Amino acid sequence: MSQNTIKITQKGDFSRTFSFLKQIQKIPSTKIIEKYGKLGVKALSSATPKDTGLTARSWYYRIEQTRTSITLSFCNSNVNNGVPIAVVIQYGHGTRNGGWVEGFDYINPAIQPIFIKLTEELWKEVTG
Repeated sequence: MSQNTIKITQKGDFSRTFSFLKQIQKIPSTKIIEKYGKLGVKALSSATPKDTGLTARSWYYRIEQTRTSITLSFCNSNVNNGVPIAVVIQYGHGTRNGGWVEGFDYINPAIQPIFIKLTEELWKEVTG
């Protein structure tokens, strides 16, 4: 064998790795996703600053499922002149006279604990 030769040997197989990967590729039950969709809407509604309360009441969730994935989206239907009010509250907005109304981060603190719990429960589901 010359000095420029690299020799690689392998023993065993990847059956345990393939078994694990096959197990976690299972799409979890939508019941778990629905549970956290409802909890997320409740958390967002509670955390939304209330003037009229319309934005707080306008939260809903949507589940989209394909053959290989599930997506949980949180949406707010309160739109005024094409402007999503939940986003305006979150990030702020300009005023007619050139001023600025500072945003208030209420979405992230409300939804983060929901995502953490959802992730934990889904991990238990896919790993058995």
